[in-house]
Amino acid sequence: MNAVTRTYSLNLRNQGQNMHAGFQTTVPVDSQVRVWYNATLESKNYVVPGLIAVILMMISALLTSLTIAREWEMGTMEQLLSTPLRPAELVLGKMSAYFIVGVMDTIISVVVGIYIFQVPFRGSIVLLAVTSFVFLFGALCWGILLSAITKQQLLAYQLGIVTSFLPSFLLSGFLYAIDNMPVPIQVITHFVPARYFVTILKGIFLRGVGLDVLWVDFSFLIAFSLLVFLAATAKLRQKLA
Repeated sequence: MNAVTRTYSLNLRNQGQNMHAGFQTTVPVDSQVRVWYNATLESKNYVVPGLIAVILMMISALLTSLTIAREWEMGTMEQLLSTPLRPAELVLGKMSAYFIVGVMDTIISVVVGIYIFQVPFRGSIVLLAVTSFVFLFGALCWGILLSAITKQQLLAYQLGIVTSFLPSFLLSGFLYAIDNMPVPIQVITHFVPARYFVTILKGIFLRGVGLDVLWVDFSFLIAFSLLVFLAATAKLRQKLA
């Protein structure tokens, strides 16, 4: 059957060539490959937006991971717990200074990416600011939670690297495409908050889309931030043993 089909196809092709003898033949379909949102295939357009998420997650978690642990090691945590200060107020007070540092880091990263690396920015600057602040808040609370759990600066710093920098670098879609990962690893990436922020950054920078497209990822960022904040306050609410 294959031999008969090939013979028939060859006869049709020969007849078609004979009919167009002396004439210029044209291809009926001209297929062309078009790359969306990065037509020049410049790697910096993919790397720089994702790098902003990795920088914020790493700096925020590592800085705040030393705050509460330092209080325990210096013996001043007992004094804080004896005051009428609420756990939520303690968390917000500890992270306020680092939040300002994170905002400055965000501004510097965005400005450098747009004006020095010439990464196209097609989205809303307001949406970028709101999503960055939500992600920054969650990353800072994560560092405080680690600091409250471990009560040791060295251990909190090491856990901050393992739980913030490495997942953000390897499992967020920044370095490797999530679709190319094994299925079990793809499931794990859903628990990495940087994955959603990387998607938001690339959507704002390269695609110029808004919340009508990015609302799912933004919802996950809000849920992560609230969950970690509540966990940190609950941990600090516990009394001394």
